[in-house]
Amino acid sequence: MAILLFGVNSVGTSLKEAMDQGWVPWNFDRVVKWGYIYCVLDDGFPVTPGHLLFVPTRHGTGLVSLLFGAAYDWGSEMVQRGECDAFNVGFNSGPAAGQTIAWPHVHLIPRRTGDCTDPVGGIRNCVPGQGNYRSDKYQTPG
Repeated sequence: MAILLFGVNSVGTSLKEAMDQGWVPWNFDRVVKWGYIYCVLDDGFPVTPGHLLFVPTRHGTGLVSLLFGAAYDWGSEMVQRGECDAFNVGFNSGPAAGQTIAWPHVHLIPRRTGDCTDPVGGIRNCVPGQGNYRSDKYQTPG
C-alpha cells in the first residue's frame, strides 16, 4: 500500500527532506536525538513536560514496532531516573484517531501522580467517558 504525503507516494522519503521542504511541522531545533533509523523530537504541543516523538528518518510504516520499543525503553529510563512516575506510549493512525501529521510517529507521554483526576484506563481516555471501565458511568459502545 502506498503512503501518500501531499498526494505523492512518499515511501522512502527522508525526514530531513520532509523537514527542509516544510512537509512536516517539525524542525531541527526540536531534535533530542538523531539516529540512522529514527530520531527523537520534543513535541511542539506537549501533553505533559517531557512529551517526546519517535520518528523514523525515512517515511514508511515498517519501523513503527521499533519506534514503540524505543519509546518504551526511553520511558522506562525516565521512570528509573525519577523524571516521571509512569508513561503512555501511543500512535494515531488516521484522522478519526486524531492523526494530524502525515508521517508515522510514536508519542511518549511521561505521567506523574496527580497529573489528571482519574488515570484509570490510561490511553482509553482518548474517547471521553470510556477511560475508567470500572466506573458506574462506563457504557459498552453500541
